[in-house]
Amino acid sequence: MRVRIGDRRGDGFSARLLAIESASPDRVAPPCPHAGACGGCMLQHLADAAYAAWKRGLAEAALARAGFASPPLDPLARSAPGTRRRAELSLRRADGRVIVGFHGRASAEVVDIPGCLVLHPALLAIAASLRSFLPRLGVLKREGKVWLTLAAEGVDLWLTTDGAADAAARSALAEFARVAGLARLSWSLLGHDPDPVAVLATPTVSFAGVPVRLPPGGFLQATEDGERAIVSAVLAALADLPEGARVADLYAGSGTLTFPLARRFRVLAVEGDRAASAALRSAAQAAALSGRVVVERRDLSLRPIAGRELDGLEAVVLDPPRDGARAQAAALAEGPVRRVVYVSCNPAALARDARLLAQAGFRLDRAVPIDQFLWSAHLECVASFSR
Repeated sequence: MRVRIGDRRGDGFSARLLAIESASPDRVAPPCPHAGACGGCMLQHLADAAYAAWKRGLAEAALARAGFASPPLDPLARSAPGTRRRAELSLRRADGRVIVGFHGRASAEVVDIPGCLVLHPALLAIAASLRSFLPRLGVLKREGKVWLTLAAEGVDLWLTTDGAADAAARSALAEFARVAGLARLSWSLLGHDPDPVAVLATPTVSFAGVPVRLPPGGFLQATEDGERAIVSAVLAALADLPEGARVADLYAGSGTLTFPLARRFRVLAVEGDRAASAALRSAAQAAALSGRVVVERRDLSLRPIAGRELDGLEAVVLDPPRDGARAQAAALAEGPVRRVVYVSCNPAALARDARLLAQAGFRLDRAVPIDQFLWSAHLECVASFSR
Protein backbone atom coordinates (compact mmCIF):
# COMPACT_ATOMS: atom_id res chain seq x y z
CA MET A 1 0.00 0.00 0.00
CA ARG A 2 0.98 3.63 -0.41
CA VAL A 3 0.44 6.08 2.45
CA ARG A 4 1.20 9.70 3.20
CA ILE A 5 2.88 10.17 6.59
CA GLY A 6 1.42 12.97 8.68
CA ASP A 7 2.16 14.55 12.05
CA ARG A 8 3.50 12.74 15.08
CA ARG A 9 0.75 11.20 17.18
CA GLY A 10 1.52 9.45 20.48
CA ASP A 11 4.35 6.99 19.97
CA GLY A 12 4.05 7.09 16.17
CA PHE A 13 2.80 9.14 13.24
CA SER A 14 -0.54 9.64 11.59
CA ALA A 15 -0.85 8.42 8.01
CA ARG A 16 -3.37 8.64 5.18
CA LEU A 17 -3.99 5.68 2.90
CA LEU A 18 -3.47 6.60 -0.73
CA ALA A 19 -3.79 3.24 -2.46
CA ILE A 20 -3.75 -0.52 -1.87
CA GLU A 21 -1.20 -1.97 -4.29
CA SER A 22 -1.77 -5.58 -3.25
CA ALA A 23 -4.36 -6.63 -0.68
CA SER A 24 -3.21 -8.72 2.27
CA PRO A 25 -4.84 -12.14 2.72
CA ASP A 26 -5.94 -10.75 6.10
CA ARG A 27 -7.98 -7.98 4.44
CA VAL A 28 -11.72 -8.74 4.31
CA ALA A 29 -14.88 -6.88 3.33
CA PRO A 30 -16.11 -4.85 6.32
CA PRO A 31 -19.41 -6.27 7.66
CA CYS A 32 -20.91 -2.90 8.65
CA PRO A 33 -22.70 -0.72 6.06
CA HIS A 34 -21.18 2.39 7.68
CA ALA A 35 -17.55 1.23 7.48
CA GLY A 36 -15.26 3.82 5.94
CA ALA A 37 -17.51 6.76 6.73
CA CYS A 38 -18.04 6.25 10.49
CA GLY A 39 -15.00 6.83 12.67
CA GLY A 40 -16.15 4.47 15.40
CA CYS A 41 -14.93 1.16 13.94
CA MET A 42 -11.64 1.41 12.09
CA LEU A 43 -10.59 -2.25 11.92
CA GLN A 44 -13.46 -4.08 10.25
CA HIS A 45 -11.26 -4.75 7.23
CA LEU A 46 -9.09 -7.14 9.29
CA ALA A 47 -9.79 -10.87 9.29
CA ASP A 48 -10.85 -12.08 12.71
CA ALA A 49 -7.68 -13.96 13.66
CA ALA A 50 -5.45 -11.09 12.53
CA TYR A 51 -7.65 -8.61 14.39
CA ALA A 52 -7.46 -10.57 17.66
CA ALA A 53 -3.69 -10.95 17.34
CA TRP A 54 -3.29 -7.22 16.66
CA LYS A 55 -5.41 -6.28 19.67
CA ARG A 56 -3.50 -8.63 21.97
CA GLY A 57 -0.30 -7.19 20.54
CA LEU A 58 -1.28 -3.71 21.75
CA ALA A 59 -1.06 -4.91 25.36
CA GLU A 60 2.12 -6.88 24.72
CA ALA A 61 3.85 -3.88 23.14
CA ALA A 62 2.73 -1.49 25.90
CA LEU A 63 4.06 -3.74 28.65
CA ALA A 64 7.29 -4.35 26.75
CA ARG A 65 7.81 -0.56 26.49
CA ALA A 66 7.31 -0.38 30.24
CA GLY A 67 10.20 -2.77 30.74
CA PHE A 68 8.46 -6.14 30.94
CA ALA A 69 9.90 -8.22 28.12
CA SER A 70 7.81 -11.23 27.03
CA PRO A 71 4.95 -10.32 29.38
CA PRO A 72 2.73 -13.16 30.71
CA LEU A 73 -0.33 -12.38 28.63
CA ASP A 74 -3.68 -14.19 28.65
CA PRO A 75 -5.71 -14.78 25.47
CA LEU A 76 -7.86 -11.83 24.39
CA ALA A 77 -11.21 -11.66 26.22
CA ARG A 78 -13.77 -10.41 23.71
CA SER A 79 -17.24 -8.86 23.65
CA ALA A 80 -19.68 -9.90 20.93
CA PRO A 81 -21.27 -7.53 18.39
CA GLY A 82 -24.53 -5.93 19.48
CA THR A 83 -23.69 -5.91 23.20
CA ARG A 84 -22.41 -2.39 23.83
CA ARG A 85 -24.70 -0.94 26.49
CA ARG A 86 -23.28 2.59 26.75
CA ALA A 87 -22.73 5.11 23.98
CA GLU A 88 -22.12 8.81 23.41
CA LEU A 89 -23.79 9.88 20.18
CA SER A 90 -23.42 13.21 18.41
CA LEU A 91 -26.38 15.16 17.02
CA ARG A 92 -26.34 17.48 14.01
CA ARG A 93 -29.31 19.30 12.46
CA ALA A 94 -29.05 19.44 8.68
CA ASP A 95 -31.53 19.88 5.83
CA GLY A 96 -34.61 19.57 8.03
CA ARG A 97 -33.50 16.37 9.74
CA VAL A 98 -31.31 15.42 12.68
CA ILE A 99 -28.36 13.09 12.22
CA VAL A 100 -27.83 10.78 15.21
CA GLY A 101 -24.50 8.99 15.11
CA PHE A 102 -20.75 9.07 15.51
CA HIS A 103 -18.16 11.44 14.08
CA GLY A 104 -16.57 10.48 10.80
CA ARG A 105 -12.96 9.37 10.73
CA ALA A 106 -10.75 12.36 11.65
CA SER A 107 -13.70 14.64 10.90
CA ALA A 108 -16.21 16.93 12.59
CA GLU A 109 -18.92 15.50 10.32
CA VAL A 110 -21.55 13.37 12.07
CA VAL A 111 -22.36 10.07 10.35
CA ASP A 112 -25.78 8.47 10.79
CA ILE A 113 -25.48 4.88 12.07
CA PRO A 114 -28.93 3.20 11.85
CA GLY A 115 -27.32 -0.18 11.16
CA CYS A 116 -24.52 0.00 13.76
CA LEU A 117 -23.28 -3.51 14.55
CA VAL A 118 -21.75 -2.82 17.97
CA LEU A 119 -24.61 -1.12 19.84
CA HIS A 120 -27.16 -3.08 21.85
CA PRO A 121 -30.53 -3.26 20.03
CA ALA A 122 -32.16 -1.28 22.86
CA LEU A 123 -29.82 1.66 22.19
CA LEU A 124 -30.36 1.43 18.43
CA ALA A 125 -34.13 1.56 18.98
CA ILE A 126 -33.86 4.76 21.03
CA ALA A 127 -31.50 6.32 18.46
CA ALA A 128 -34.12 5.59 15.78
CA SER A 129 -36.85 7.23 17.89
CA LEU A 130 -34.64 10.31 18.35
CA ARG A 131 -34.28 10.70 14.58
CA SER A 132 -38.05 11.07 14.33
CA PHE A 133 -38.52 13.21 17.43
CA LEU A 134 -35.63 15.68 17.48
CA PRO A 135 -36.42 17.57 14.23
CA ARG A 136 -39.55 18.87 15.97
CA LEU A 137 -37.64 19.98 19.07
CA GLY A 138 -36.56 23.60 18.90
CA VAL A 139 -33.91 23.29 21.62
CA LEU A 140 -31.61 21.54 19.13
CA LYS A 141 -30.59 24.46 16.92
CA ARG A 142 -27.50 22.99 15.27
CA GLU A 143 -25.76 20.40 17.43
CA GLY A 144 -25.90 18.39 20.62
CA LYS A 145 -24.99 15.10 22.22
CA VAL A 146 -26.85 12.22 23.76
CA TRP A 147 -25.56 9.68 26.26
CA LEU A 148 -27.40 6.35 26.29
CA THR A 149 -26.92 3.77 29.04
CA LEU A 150 -28.79 0.49 29.29
CA ALA A 151 -29.70 -0.04 32.95
CA ALA A 152 -31.75 -2.82 34.54
CA GLU A 153 -34.94 -0.72 34.25
CA GLY A 154 -34.37 0.37 30.65
CA VAL A 155 -32.42 3.04 28.82
CA ASP A 156 -31.17 6.10 30.68
CA LEU A 157 -30.86 9.08 28.31
CA TRP A 158 -29.04 12.37 28.84
CA LEU A 159 -29.59 14.91 26.07
CA THR A 160 -27.47 18.06 25.74
CA THR A 161 -28.40 20.77 23.23
CA ASP A 162 -27.25 24.20 22.08
CA GLY A 163 -30.63 25.78 22.88
CA ALA A 164 -32.52 26.23 26.14
CA ALA A 165 -35.55 24.10 27.00
CA ASP A 166 -38.67 26.02 28.01
CA ALA A 167 -41.73 24.49 29.67
CA ALA A 168 -43.16 23.30 26.36
CA ALA A 169 -39.89 21.60 25.37
CA ARG A 170 -39.64 19.90 28.76
CA SER A 171 -43.19 18.64 28.39
CA ALA A 172 -42.35 17.27 24.94
CA LEU A 173 -39.23 15.57 26.32
CA ALA A 174 -41.22 13.99 29.14
CA GLU A 175 -43.79 12.66 26.65
CA PHE A 176 -40.99 11.27 24.47
CA ALA A 177 -39.55 9.47 27.50
CA ARG A 178 -42.94 7.89 28.18
CA VAL A 179 -43.62 6.82 24.59
CA ALA A 180 -40.08 5.53 24.04
CA GLY A 181 -40.16 3.55 27.29
CA LEU A 182 -37.12 5.22 28.80
CA ALA A 183 -36.22 4.72 32.43
CA ARG A 184 -35.10 8.33 32.75
CA LEU A 185 -34.52 11.34 30.52
CA SER A 186 -32.25 14.19 31.58
CA TRP A 187 -31.50 17.38 29.66
CA SER A 188 -28.90 20.14 29.83
CA LEU A 189 -27.35 22.86 27.77
CA LEU A 190 -24.03 21.83 26.25
CA GLY A 191 -21.36 21.95 28.93
CA HIS A 192 -23.79 21.95 31.86
CA ASP A 193 -24.80 19.32 34.43
CA PRO A 194 -27.83 17.12 33.65
CA ASP A 195 -31.29 18.00 34.94
CA PRO A 196 -33.76 15.07 35.20
CA VAL A 197 -36.87 15.90 33.15
CA ALA A 198 -38.70 12.57 33.39
CA VAL A 199 -37.98 9.70 35.77
CA LEU A 200 -40.21 6.73 35.05
CA ALA A 201 -37.93 4.34 36.93
CA THR A 202 -34.66 5.02 38.74
CA PRO A 203 -31.91 3.44 36.59
CA THR A 204 -29.84 0.94 38.53
CA VAL A 205 -27.06 -1.54 37.84
CA SER A 206 -25.93 -4.33 40.17
CA PHE A 207 -22.33 -4.99 41.10
CA ALA A 208 -21.83 -8.30 42.93
CA GLY A 209 -25.52 -8.26 43.81
CA VAL A 210 -25.48 -4.71 45.20
CA PRO A 211 -27.87 -2.37 43.32
CA VAL A 212 -26.42 1.07 42.56
CA ARG A 213 -28.48 4.03 41.39
CA LEU A 214 -26.73 5.38 38.32
CA PRO A 215 -26.29 9.15 38.05
CA PRO A 216 -27.20 10.60 34.64
CA GLY A 217 -24.31 9.94 32.27
CA GLY A 218 -22.63 7.85 34.95
CA PHE A 219 -19.75 5.59 33.98
CA LEU A 220 -20.44 1.95 33.25
CA GLN A 221 -18.20 -0.57 31.55
CA ALA A 222 -19.13 -0.69 27.86
CA THR A 223 -20.36 -4.31 27.85
CA GLU A 224 -21.45 -6.80 30.47
CA ASP A 225 -18.94 -9.34 29.14
CA GLY A 226 -16.18 -6.76 29.43
CA GLU A 227 -17.18 -5.94 33.00
CA ARG A 228 -17.19 -9.64 33.95
CA ALA A 229 -13.75 -10.14 32.41
CA ILE A 230 -12.31 -7.15 34.28
CA VAL A 231 -13.82 -8.18 37.62
CA SER A 232 -12.67 -11.77 37.16
CA ALA A 233 -9.10 -10.72 36.35
CA VAL A 234 -8.91 -8.35 39.32
CA LEU A 235 -10.25 -10.93 41.78
CA ALA A 236 -7.91 -13.61 40.41
CA ALA A 237 -4.94 -11.31 40.94
CA LEU A 238 -5.83 -10.99 44.63
CA ALA A 239 -7.02 -14.55 45.24
CA ASP A 240 -4.16 -15.37 47.61
CA LEU A 241 -4.77 -12.43 49.96
CA PRO A 242 -6.30 -13.29 53.34
CA GLU A 243 -9.98 -12.74 54.05
CA GLY A 244 -10.54 -9.27 55.49
CA ALA A 245 -7.35 -7.76 54.09
CA ARG A 246 -7.39 -4.00 53.46
CA VAL A 247 -7.53 -3.13 49.77
CA ALA A 248 -7.86 0.25 48.05
CA ASP A 249 -10.05 0.70 44.97
CA LEU A 250 -8.90 3.93 43.33
CA TYR A 251 -10.94 5.67 40.63
CA ALA A 252 -13.76 3.53 41.98
CA GLY A 253 -16.60 5.07 39.95
CA SER A 254 -19.96 3.85 41.25
CA GLY A 255 -18.57 0.55 42.54
CA THR A 256 -17.86 -1.74 39.58
CA LEU A 257 -14.92 -3.27 41.45
CA THR A 258 -15.64 -2.04 44.97
CA PHE A 259 -18.53 -4.39 45.66
CA PRO A 260 -16.95 -7.55 44.20
CA LEU A 261 -13.84 -6.76 46.27
CA ALA A 262 -15.97 -6.15 49.39
CA ARG A 263 -17.12 -9.77 49.36
CA ARG A 264 -13.69 -10.77 50.72
CA PHE A 265 -11.86 -7.60 51.71
CA ARG A 266 -12.20 -4.33 53.58
CA VAL A 267 -12.20 -1.70 50.84
CA LEU A 268 -11.17 1.94 50.72
CA ALA A 269 -13.01 3.24 47.64
CA VAL A 270 -11.73 6.58 46.30
CA GLU A 271 -13.52 8.48 43.53
CA GLY A 272 -13.26 12.12 42.43
CA ASP A 273 -16.62 12.55 40.71
CA ARG A 274 -19.27 13.90 43.07
CA ALA A 275 -22.26 12.02 41.62
CA ALA A 276 -20.41 8.70 41.29
CA SER A 277 -19.00 8.80 44.81
CA ALA A 278 -22.43 9.70 46.20
CA ALA A 279 -24.03 6.77 44.37
CA LEU A 280 -21.31 4.45 45.65
CA ARG A 281 -21.69 5.64 49.26
CA SER A 282 -25.49 5.37 49.14
CA ALA A 283 -25.35 1.83 47.73
CA ALA A 284 -22.86 0.71 50.38
CA GLN A 285 -25.06 2.10 53.14
CA ALA A 286 -28.21 0.49 51.72
CA ALA A 287 -26.41 -2.87 51.52
CA ALA A 288 -25.22 -2.54 55.15
CA LEU A 289 -21.58 -2.46 53.96
CA SER A 290 -20.57 0.80 55.60
CA GLY A 291 -18.28 -1.07 57.99
CA ARG A 292 -16.62 -2.94 55.12
CA VAL A 293 -16.53 -0.17 52.48
CA VAL A 294 -15.16 3.30 53.23
CA VAL A 295 -15.84 5.86 50.48
CA GLU A 296 -13.70 8.95 50.02
CA ARG A 297 -14.24 11.64 47.40
CA ARG A 298 -10.87 12.83 46.17
CA ASP A 299 -9.20 13.98 42.95
CA LEU A 300 -6.34 11.52 42.69
CA SER A 301 -4.61 13.44 39.93
CA LEU A 302 -4.15 16.35 42.35
CA ARG A 303 -3.92 14.42 45.64
CA PRO A 304 -2.85 10.82 45.11
CA ILE A 305 -2.99 8.35 47.98
CA ALA A 306 0.63 8.42 49.11
CA GLY A 307 3.12 7.92 51.93
CA ARG A 308 1.66 6.92 55.28
CA GLU A 309 -1.83 6.74 53.78
CA LEU A 310 -0.72 3.53 52.05
CA ASP A 311 0.31 1.85 55.31
CA GLY A 312 -1.73 -1.25 56.08
CA LEU A 313 -2.98 -1.76 52.53
CA GLU A 314 -2.35 -5.27 51.23
CA ALA A 315 -3.10 -4.21 47.66
CA VAL A 316 -4.16 -1.28 45.52
CA VAL A 317 -6.51 -1.63 42.56
CA LEU A 318 -6.78 1.34 40.22
CA ASP A 319 -8.99 1.89 37.19
CA PRO A 320 -8.09 5.38 35.94
CA PRO A 321 -9.57 7.29 32.99
CA ARG A 322 -7.95 7.29 29.57
CA ASP A 323 -5.17 9.69 30.61
CA GLY A 324 -3.95 7.14 33.13
CA ALA A 325 -2.68 7.75 36.66
CA ARG A 326 0.79 9.27 36.44
CA ALA A 327 0.76 10.90 39.90
CA GLN A 328 -0.85 7.91 41.62
CA ALA A 329 1.49 5.42 39.93
CA ALA A 330 4.49 7.46 41.09
CA ALA A 331 3.13 7.46 44.67
CA LEU A 332 2.64 3.68 44.56
CA ALA A 333 6.16 3.19 43.22
CA GLU A 334 7.58 5.16 46.15
CA GLY A 335 5.23 3.72 48.80
CA PRO A 336 5.12 0.49 50.81
CA VAL A 337 2.38 -1.35 48.86
CA ARG A 338 3.58 -4.65 47.44
CA ARG A 339 0.61 -5.55 45.21
CA VAL A 340 -0.90 -3.35 42.47
CA VAL A 341 -3.63 -4.26 39.98
CA TYR A 342 -3.90 -1.71 37.17
CA VAL A 343 -7.05 -1.68 34.99
CA SER A 344 -6.12 0.26 31.87
CA CYS A 345 -8.20 1.52 28.95
CA ASN A 346 -5.24 3.07 27.12
CA PRO A 347 -2.09 1.09 26.21
CA ALA A 348 0.00 4.28 25.97
CA ALA A 349 -0.93 5.36 29.53
CA LEU A 350 -0.38 1.80 30.77
CA ALA A 351 3.14 1.77 29.29
CA ARG A 352 4.00 5.09 30.94
CA ASP A 353 2.61 4.24 34.38
CA ALA A 354 3.80 0.62 34.43
CA ARG A 355 7.33 1.85 33.69
CA LEU A 356 7.28 3.65 37.06
CA LEU A 357 6.34 0.39 38.77
CA ALA A 358 9.04 -1.53 36.90
CA GLN A 359 11.67 0.98 37.96
CA ALA A 360 10.54 0.55 41.59
CA GLY A 361 11.11 -3.22 41.50
CA PHE A 362 7.64 -4.48 40.66
CA ARG A 363 7.34 -7.58 38.51
CA LEU A 364 4.45 -8.29 36.16
CA ASP A 365 2.58 -11.41 37.29
CA ARG A 366 -0.22 -11.51 34.73
CA ALA A 367 -1.94 -9.37 32.13
CA VAL A 368 -5.41 -9.90 30.66
CA PRO A 369 -6.24 -8.00 27.44
CA ILE A 370 -9.97 -7.26 27.09
CA ASP A 371 -11.73 -6.06 23.95
CA GLN A 372 -14.90 -4.16 24.85
CA PHE A 373 -14.74 -1.72 21.94
CA LEU A 374 -15.09 -4.03 18.98
CA TRP A 375 -13.25 -3.10 15.77
CA SER A 376 -11.71 0.01 17.36
CA ALA A 377 -8.15 0.74 18.44
CA HIS A 378 -9.23 0.91 22.11
CA LEU A 379 -8.11 -1.89 24.41
CA GLU A 380 -8.62 -2.66 28.09
CA CYS A 381 -5.96 -4.52 30.02
CA VAL A 382 -5.84 -5.76 33.61
CA ALA A 383 -2.19 -5.98 34.67
CA SER A 384 -1.23 -7.32 38.11
CA PHE A 385 2.13 -6.38 39.65
CA SER A 386 3.92 -7.43 42.84
CA ARG A 387 7.26 -6.96 44.60
